Amino acid sequence: MNIRIGTDGTMKLLYTEDLGDLNKFGTPRIRRASHVEPDKKGRWWANLKPVGGPKLGPFKRRTEALRAEVEWIEKRVL
Repeated sequence: MNIRIGTDGTMKLLYTEDLGDLNKFGTPRIRRASHVEPDKKGRWWANLKPVGGPKLGPFKRRTEALRAEVEWIEKRVL
């Protein structure tokens, strides 16, 4: 997991449920980074438009799209 902490103390991270309640760190501001959805042919796409990124895919499995989504976000957003 990558966590970026700014000079003002703000944290930027990719949320997972393993973190539990984010309120323990202060008041969270949560925003969507992407959408992982199937197309009409059953192929999976990771659309990173909410963070100014590309549409990744197609992938045969949802887990592959999720993995690509996390990798892209960790390298370019965090």
